[in-house]
Amino acid sequence: MSGEPDDLERAVEATLFAAEQPMTEQEISAHLEGAAVGPVLARLAEVYTGRGVNLVERGGRWHFQTASDLAHLLRREKEEPRRLSRAATEALAIVAYHEPVSRAEIEAIRGVQTAKGTLDVLLEAGWIRIAGRREVPGRPTIYATTPEFLTHFGLSSRRDLPGIEELRAAGLLDPVEEAFAVLTGGDDPDTGTIDPSGEDNSD
Repeated sequence: MSGEPDDLERAVEATLFAAEQPMTEQEISAHLEGAAVGPVLARLAEVYTGRGVNLVERGGRWHFQTASDLAHLLRREKEEPRRLSRAATEALAIVAYHEPVSRAEIEAIRGVQTAKGTLDVLLEAGWIRIAGRREVPGRPTIYATTPEFLTHFGLSSRRDLPGIEELRAAGLLDPVEEAFAVLTGGDDPDTGTIDPSGEDNSD
């Protein structure tokens, strides 16, 4: 059997290279006249393992990204990392671990009011989205994370979110340790306190 890529594999590869944003398997298939691309994506992901760019799947969407150990070679000197305020960091953590969640619910966990601008920053960054309205009096807007959030933080799904002990060990809880602890009930989400699917399993 030849190790050369077939026409479909080359077409999938070209489609993803040309795409302006990550694509789902269904979008790739539709672009290629309904071709079955699942096995091809798996094969390409294996082919690109260990190379300068990797084919990865984040939140059901596929894209090429620079290998993590080479990212520093492409970083522009003037590029500044996105820095979030404490309030925005806490709000993002709460949405990530407890979505879908309303502004009032975010405030209840944080113990302080959350300015509208705080959520606007996260919406503008593309890390959270409006996920509808809660079916309660007043029908408040509820928020959830986005595929861009998963991509930025290198997560395949929300089930890859670290637990409270991992965050503490990595020194990532300061200055938001209290918010994370309240959010997760002081336990690792995988123990059943918070289900990454968004359901509270504390009862």
